[in-house]
Amino acid sequence: MIASASLLMLASGAAHAVVNAVLKSGGDKMSSRALIDGSSALLILPLAFLVPLPAGSWGWLFTSISIHFVYLVCLIKAFEGADMSAVYPVMRGSAPVLAATVSVLWLRDPITPAVVAGTLLVSLGTVLVAWWNSPSRRSLGWALATGAMIATYTVVDARGIRSTPDAMSYIVWLFLLHGLLIALSFALWRGPRFIAEARAQWRPGLIAGAMSLVTYGLALWAYRLGDVPRLAALRETSILFGVLIAWLFLKEQVGKARLAGAGLIAGGAALLLAVR
Repeated sequence: MIASASLLMLASGAAHAVVNAVLKSGGDKMSSRALIDGSSALLILPLAFLVPLPAGSWGWLFTSISIHFVYLVCLIKAFEGADMSAVYPVMRGSAPVLAATVSVLWLRDPITPAVVAGTLLVSLGTVLVAWWNSPSRRSLGWALATGAMIATYTVVDARGIRSTPDAMSYIVWLFLLHGLLIALSFALWRGPRFIAEARAQWRPGLIAGAMSLVTYGLALWAYRLGDVPRLAALRETSILFGVLIAWLFLKEQVGKARLAGAGLIAGGAALLLAVR
């Protein structure tokens, strides 16, 4: 189960980087996010008729959806003000330490010195990735707020998916309700601009919506199988993929500091993978 959860989280990290690259490359970030989450909801809708209702986890579901809404607003604001390679590591790297702390204190998940060391390596690597060419204070603030929301919804969703007898029901209803809320709210927020963006970006939005199902669906399943501290840090291997995508496809500058930070992240991930 430990090995399965780890592999699920590594795959989740890779898919997550792709989703955020699509969001960053889009014109209007809020409209792009509405397309992504609306696509996820439409794709997952048929499964809502095949799985049971998520008994015992409605409270966790609606709490998670509220936190995700705030998370996405912070994420969009961070991406609007700085390069992906500058803010993405900050938001993702600040989350594992916070998530590990809360999950140990609240969920009573076990943690070992090796997991602590691996988590710290991942977080230190992300700081180094963003150290040179750092974002503005405003963008940094949004990135840190995003990290806090990531840590919060990670722990809430780990608790939620463990509270229901059927893990798939929690995953399906979370994506369905969350996607509909975000798509409707952000589309109304942007008004006519959303219509123009939808016409131009519906294909990448649909692809990113499918990838979004993959990335967080895998993460949720992993949280049901394993402990949050190690898995939350492993998911931040998405930073490695994110830096690579930002360099190769978004044509952002990636210097030695970011490469060294990526090495620390890889080392931390290797340590976490070795934990049994």
